Amino acid sequence: MKLSLIAMITAVAVAGPALAQDVEKGKDEFKRCKACHSIVAPDGTAIFKGGKVGPNLYNIIGRKVASVDGYKYKDGIKEYAETGAVWTEELLAEYITDPTKFLEEQTGDPKAKSGMAYKQRKNQEDIAAYLGSEEVSPDAPES
Repeated sequence: MKLSLIAMITAVAVAGPALAQDVEKGKDEFKRCKACHSIVAPDGTAIFKGGKVGPNLYNIIGRKVASVDGYKYKDGIKEYAETGAVWTEELLAEYITDPTKFLEEQTGDPKAKSGMAYKQRKNQEDIAAYLGSEEVSPDAPES
């Protein structure tokens, strides 16, 4: 009995990180993001049709922060981008949790704003995993 319990706990601990990032769940959760964001490949193929209030999120993982040509970013995120920051799944999950707080912490500027008012309260890792998937970020570096 004791050995079975230890084996079960070990299995859950090992599977935990893999379960924490569900690409399909992230794709479904991304529906909330489409009010402001689209995912459109360079050839014009719409992977996820959505708004244009926010920047196109195609190939965001591995891309420099605030680097979509033609998009007018707010000063706070441009200030953060000057550090050379590059989006990773982990960084993006942290950012979408509370964009303003994230930028304030990263820049040390209490007035830093991103222009993104929405806060993702749950499943941030899943959304980031979807945005890092081959479908959305084919050129993302291997993690």
